[in-house]
Amino acid sequence: MIVAGLIIDIVGSRALRDRQAGQVHMLETADTVAALVPAREPIAPTVGDEFQAVYATLPEALTATLVFRLALPEELDCRFGIGVGEDHAIRTGANVVKDGSAWWSAREAIERTRGYEKAALPSVRTQCIIAGGDSAAVNAYLISRDHIVSAMRRNTRRLLLGTLQGKTQTQMAKEYGITQGTISSNMRRGGPNAVLEGLRLMGGGTT
Repeated sequence: MIVAGLIIDIVGSRALRDRQAGQVHMLETADTVAALVPAREPIAPTVGDEFQAVYATLPEALTATLVFRLALPEELDCRFGIGVGEDHAIRTGANVVKDGSAWWSAREAIERTRGYEKAALPSVRTQCIIAGGDSAAVNAYLISRDHIVSAMRRNTRRLLLGTLQGKTQTQMAKEYGITQGTISSNMRRGGPNAVLEGLRLMGGGTT
């Protein structure tokens, strides 16, 4: 079965002042994503600072990675590797080992993300590899999306997340104590509308 496998890890995890609190925040963020984006296997910890999930489609994985990053507290950031391909579960007693081209590709994708971080594109947080396919257009979108999100102020990220959660500008204005006009301006000038339109064109988004 062709799926989108997702690997997540924490950027700078060894430098966290409180690693346990960081893990709690990761689990809470995973719950936020699960409430918005359907998954074959929702985001869950595996070992160390790594989390994994399985989505039926690439657009769902694209949406999940965006929501996850937006929902993180300011002191945390993550990188993501998306692999589109076969997902096989190898079972030995109570143990399950993930295998297949989706996972080989996701692992390669997250290593590519690390490579960008160390080179000329430190804002890149997400890459995708489609096994046997062309992922250039997807990665062009992800590089641009990550750059925009990395440059966003925390309040602007909150507005983008709220929009993905289905909140109206009127609702957010009341919740955050600002005017609807301020929200509209931030959405147009701060990057959220560009990110949303790119996600829509990639087939993603929430309902």
